[in-house]
Amino acid sequence: MVLQERAAAGTLTRTTVSHIGFRVPDVAASAAFYGRVLGLQVHEQLPEGGLRLGWGTGHHVIDLLEGEKGLHHYGFEVRDLDGVEGIAKRLTAAGHSVSPLDPAHLDAGLGTAAGIVTTDPHGTPVHFHTAVAREGENAADTGRRPIKYQHITVATDDVVPMVEFFVDTVGFRISDQLEDGRFAWLRSDRDHHTLAVVNVGVGGDIDHYSFDLAEWEDFKAWCDRLTDENVDVTWGPGRHGPGNNLFVFFDDPAGNHIELSAEMEKFHDDRVTYVPRRWKPIPTSVNLWGGQLASWRKTSEGH
Repeated sequence: MVLQERAAAGTLTRTTVSHIGFRVPDVAASAAFYGRVLGLQVHEQLPEGGLRLGWGTGHHVIDLLEGEKGLHHYGFEVRDLDGVEGIAKRLTAAGHSVSPLDPAHLDAGLGTAAGIVTTDPHGTPVHFHTAVAREGENAADTGRRPIKYQHITVATDDVVPMVEFFVDTVGFRISDQLEDGRFAWLRSDRDHHTLAVVNVGVGGDIDHYSFDLAEWEDFKAWCDRLTDENVDVTWGPGRHGPGNNLFVFFDDPAGNHIELSAEMEKFHDDRVTYVPRRWKPIPTSVNLWGGQLASWRKTSEGH
């Protein structure tokens, strides 16, 4: 199965992940974990006992909301010229509902950002907003916390509608895909992917999300840090084929899969033409280092 790029593909070139919202059974326990392991601090309390987390300055990264484990919303920061307006027009023309983004989802005091909210094919709210201050990320002490929130991988039972939504309408591009069509990696800036979509047999939730560690030296230190913090590694260390990035996975208290990544492949669409690549659906494609897989990751061949 070959996933195709059509219509608006490649319209976005300066768009990245912004923030993510989870429902978790124990907000306090999750917040404590994120503070201890990843250095995220409580920015503010949310209604009904929720907490908003970030790195002290700049826009928030995570909203923790009380409830049964699940993905509540996810957002993207659009720095493309007229990017949010263009996304809204394309979504509306394609028959999707678009509403103004509630300012409560954007941190006060960080500029005049505004945005829109729509829903992905599984009905999960997706936010697109203009630029916000993010100095709390790139000024990171890499030994204490990652430098930024890097990408999200959304779980689905059908990759095609998700790709049509994000590529053909919103304006992402396909970087890589598995030949069986069950996994696609999508880009919206120079990084190999800011969003990925994987068929796990059910939709409307998150598969995993990732933080960037920048380089190999940081990655080694963080593998030791997880041991020091008594955090079990659930997958890795390894190197992905698509993206060529180093990875190590662990879980938060609610069971969300978290990836630490380094050395993500870069694309330069303004200087060269790329053709979406197709990888064999075998373990050594998603883990070049011997094909070791997590208990929750399957491939259609050789698993």
